[in-house]
Amino acid sequence: MFTKRHIISTRDFTKEEIDYVLNRTEELEIYAGGQGEGARKKSGLLEGKILANLFYEPSTRTRLSFEVAMKRLGGEVINLSSPETSSAAKGENLVDTIKVVSEYCDIIALRHPKEGASRMAASFSPVPIINAGDGAGQHPTQTLLDLYTIKKENLLDKLAIALIGDLKYGRTVHSLAYALSLYGAKLFFVSPEALRMPEEIKMDLREVGAEISEATDIKEVIEDVNVLYVTRIQRERFPDPTEYSKVVGTYRITTELIKRNEDVVIMHPLPKIDEIDGEVDRTKNARYFIQAFYGIPVRMAVLSILLDR
Repeated sequence: MFTKRHIISTRDFTKEEIDYVLNRTEELEIYAGGQGEGARKKSGLLEGKILANLFYEPSTRTRLSFEVAMKRLGGEVINLSSPETSSAAKGENLVDTIKVVSEYCDIIALRHPKEGASRMAASFSPVPIINAGDGAGQHPTQTLLDLYTIKKENLLDKLAIALIGDLKYGRTVHSLAYALSLYGAKLFFVSPEALRMPEEIKMDLREVGAEISEATDIKEVIEDVNVLYVTRIQRERFPDPTEYSKVVGTYRITTELIKRNEDVVIMHPLPKIDEIDGEVDRTKNARYFIQAFYGIPVRMAVLSILLDR
């Protein structure tokens, strides 16, 4: 059923294919480690296989969870975690790097600052490419772990979600919005005017029948949703620092705010800076740390499926 050689965009998947990944994730979660029973269970499913992590942008959770996922399944990992220490610093282009590294490994996870880099790399790679984030484009495995988190909360089929913050440059919300449209979710976009969801994405979502609302104030929507998906304002995506300074700190989730909806689930792709008050971490509503953990079993599922194991 899962026939795609590369994972580049959530738009490349059907709902049935996403469900297949999420179901496989449930099967493999017992091997994902953490503090539960999975910390003691081992799997040799990908023994003899090698993952290459090629990260041209900073990353903590994505890179480490790919590495842990591969090792939990018995595979090995090679890393490029800083372009300054690679031949990219000498001027080697991405195509040549992909052609060489693909001879060293069985699968590649690629993060790159340029939108479209992963799709271009896939056209030159004989091994599967997984887009681990390309500029302001897509981040499909983040979307899969977001969906898995929502599924674990039993909300996937009755979802009303507010996507909050940087909706213009945020690749996580771009990927997630497309995927959620397959599940009939009600989508509330909350952002400053300067960081609204791009018109082309909204048009695509409306064409598939997605229900969309827009607001500039979280208080306008918090009582109507069961999930708040919060994102940081990304300094690194702004071409003009003065424009960043105008919108940074626009939103902040506090314990007072969530009293308006005491059952709301709060998610965040992390890292969070000051958009969520530290007191919220201690509430029953906070799910962003377990959300980050789910990146391990989700990426275990993706790796095993693409490597046909």
